[in-house]
Amino acid sequence: MKLSFVIPAHNEEAYIGKCLESILKELRGTNYDAEIIVVNNASSDRTKEIAQKYPGVKVVDEPRKGIVWARRAGFLASTGDLIANVDADTMLAPGWIRKVFGEFSRDPKLLALSGPFIYYDLPRGINFLVKNIFYPISYLTYLVVRFVFGVGAMLQGGNYVVRRSALEAVGGYDTSIEFYGEDADIAMRVNKIGKVKFTYSLPIYASGRRLAKEGVFTMGIRYGTNYLSMLFFKKPSSKTSTDIRLTGGGNVLKYSPLNKIREWTIASVTILVLLAIFLGAAFLTYKLAQSGIVVARLLKLDTEAKKIENKITNFSNQLKNEISQ
Repeated sequence: MKLSFVIPAHNEEAYIGKCLESILKELRGTNYDAEIIVVNNASSDRTKEIAQKYPGVKVVDEPRKGIVWARRAGFLASTGDLIANVDADTMLAPGWIRKVFGEFSRDPKLLALSGPFIYYDLPRGINFLVKNIFYPISYLTYLVVRFVFGVGAMLQGGNYVVRRSALEAVGGYDTSIEFYGEDADIAMRVNKIGKVKFTYSLPIYASGRRLAKEGVFTMGIRYGTNYLSMLFFKKPSSKTSTDIRLTGGGNVLKYSPLNKIREWTIASVTILVLLAIFLGAAFLTYKLAQSGIVVARLLKLDTEAKKIENKITNFSNQLKNEISQ
């Protein structure tokens, strides 16, 4: 089984080196069959030059800007049985490749595998929000739409692996999608023909530059609405995206949304909604518990009444016996 890494890269000179180094580090000293393909996607910086310095890395040019065009170009140039779609600003977590080979080897029915992002360059407080609010809500949404409405699955764009045979069977990538919704589209179509798995045991380190510049809550709503739009309307709600390019490629980023009013408005509404849900759940739990207490008391009264009734019956029987004697 061969694994092909496909890495779209548009002006990623600050990040592409660390991404490639993380993959090569995971491959070093192993006998995994793997190839690395960097797709130079209409870059005007040193992305291509940096990628070509790494031995064994194949660079493919795709002049049509867009992540789906880049993924498609990398896929067409690949030869692997498994296609690993990772982004240029990600770094493999230790054991990532071993986990991928293990999952696909154990389960022939598994067609696509994905895991979450760990944002290595966001402030701790923002990472806490992403880990404890963003991902739980996303996963709950996925569970509802899959097991209640019976549609879709969940793949994290920039951290998912799909079998070549599955991609070919569903017709490959939809190049009408520019950015948002490409992962939901693949997940939805592959899920129709086989098993798609999302697991927290396959994390990948990623830059949080988009969250830092557009806002966690803004991006949470945007990703969520695009995910649902793809599932129910077969097209993303956002047709364009903003390029976020930062220098450094590793430093802790300053959380500074470009549109602060929008971010804090969405944050306030989201917090109020979550608070209302929490209080509603707490009130319902209290009422249910109270109802349980009332029922328990009624059952206890019923038991006591039966005891009294039995005592009266016994006394009556004794009285009748004494009178008859």
